[in-house]
Amino acid sequence: MKRLKNIALFLVIFSTILVIIGTLIFKYEIGPISNKQDVVEVIIPKGSSVKQIASILKDKKLIRNETFFMLYIKLTNTSNMKAGIYSLSEDMGVEKIIEQLNDGTDKYEGEISITFKEGLNMREIAKVISEKTNNKYQDVIDKANDSNYINSLKEDYWFITDSLNNDDLYYKLEGYLYPDTYNFIDKDVSVETIFNVMIKEMDNKISKYKDTINNNQLSIHEIFTLASIVEEEASRDVDRPNVSSVFINRLNRNMPLGSDVTTRYAVKLDDYSKVLTASEYATNSKYNTRLTDGSMNGKLPVGPICNVSISSLIAAIEPTESTYIYFIANIKTKETFFYDNYNDFLVKKNELSSINNGY
Repeated sequence: MKRLKNIALFLVIFSTILVIIGTLIFKYEIGPISNKQDVVEVIIPKGSSVKQIASILKDKKLIRNETFFMLYIKLTNTSNMKAGIYSLSEDMGVEKIIEQLNDGTDKYEGEISITFKEGLNMREIAKVISEKTNNKYQDVIDKANDSNYINSLKEDYWFITDSLNNDDLYYKLEGYLYPDTYNFIDKDVSVETIFNVMIKEMDNKISKYKDTINNNQLSIHEIFTLASIVEEEASRDVDRPNVSSVFINRLNRNMPLGSDVTTRYAVKLDDYSKVLTASEYATNSKYNTRLTDGSMNGKLPVGPICNVSISSLIAAIEPTESTYIYFIANIKTKETFFYDNYNDFLVKKNELSSINNGY
């Protein structure tokens, strides 16, 4: 009996110690980062989830731990945080930060919204930014090729690699900016801020596939490149894994990919109503997979040719297992047809010739 009492006493003491330790850890994790009172401007976009707000505050080094931030909100039932622009500091701690976010701010009057559609290339992205903000077209192009900026991104994002520091790339950040609708403070937002938000969203979208990507036969840069071709070649999500499989099969057979969209990118032809010419098909470029001299056999372009949706990225990561090496789409219905036999492909191509403007 005495032994049982001793065990019970031990368990009570041990449990009390655990509670005390847990409480101290919790207080530390939600406490101020430091005594610094330097003001940090923080933008909370409209529609931000608690998890997204936690990520923003962690990136700004205003909280220690995203999980404890979300736990505090759950325990205190204080999730009425408002979008806006806030002046916060490291000495506030989670409790004061949340109080301010719940109180809201009136500093959000000039907010702008920018939509970047899937499949836009960097020239088209630069045009959108120059029309929606006070940045010039060339500012966007210059930032997309800024080696110092790209090297700084490599420190924070696992998918930004040395492959981007290739002088053969037209735009080094092509394909790495996630297409979506984003809100910003006003038209004075910098190109770097816009890019940072888009790259952060790309990280949010693909990090769950990190292990699969790292174990893929293609490098991360090659995956982005393949995904961009799939994005341009397939209008429907359902067709993208099959389109991806065609290109994988061609790579494995040391065939040229033979993709018209890579030729258009190589010659910087953004007007899809214009038919490619024989001389354009023969353009000597590391982007042009229509070359027949053998230089592009079994090769992807040197880099992506447009921004990519998550469905195209998944298709590049996990293509259908097939024997297809040809495909052709009906440009009116968007349906894509797949073949492992050239003669069958040719029959469908002739059938669709009048619909596809001769293609």
